[in-house]
Amino acid sequence: MTHKVHPKVFRIKQITDWVSRGFYKKEMAKYLKEDFEIRKFLNKKLAKVGLENIEIERFPNKINIIISTARPGLIIGRRGEGIEELKKDLEKTIWKKPFSVMKKGKSRPFELRLEIKEIKYPWLSATLVAQWIVQQIERRTPFRRTLKQAIEKTTFHKEIQGIRVQVSGRLDGNEIARTEWLKKGRLPRQTIRADIDYGTATAYCTYGVVGVKVWLYKGEKF
Repeated sequence: MTHKVHPKVFRIKQITDWVSRGFYKKEMAKYLKEDFEIRKFLNKKLAKVGLENIEIERFPNKINIIISTARPGLIIGRRGEGIEELKKDLEKTIWKKPFSVMKKGKSRPFELRLEIKEIKYPWLSATLVAQWIVQQIERRTPFRRTLKQAIEKTTFHKEIQGIRVQVSGRLDGNEIARTEWLKKGRLPRQTIRADIDYGTATAYCTYGVVGVKVWLYKGEKF
């Protein structure tokens, strides 16, 4: 039996960092639940804008949410109207009240800040590659052709030294579910200093659900 480990968790504090960080103190359970709800809300709200990652930084009187996306203009909107509306919806959904009212009856300034980070090269992100594969599968494109196109477009960049793409489910509508994968280049998953970007996505088709996994090897970090 093999022991499977998430590639990012395997490399935490070596070449990667936590996606939630800051002052949690004695309210760890409450704030961790808030982080989960924030990510759930944003993933649902920004599902079609190429969302890659959500980082949450907590300070004594401020929460900073960093949203990495390939299409920042769709989130910001004209004159920043989109991001202000997103901030209001987030406050109403998660905290049910404005941030000017603090807990325990004490009122002091409490700030929510949204920071939009643009991804210039989407094909260097495993999550965005997985989302592109999902879009093609949902359009009824043959899965094998889709995987080959994803590998060609990704390995066109010199930064990518290896890639593995995997799909699982009722592929192309077949009655029996199975797992298929394609690989090109090197992918040393046992080496901690190997910079491997890992992403997953799910395709919801009329014949069932198809899971997509992508590994991108970008060389070693010493």
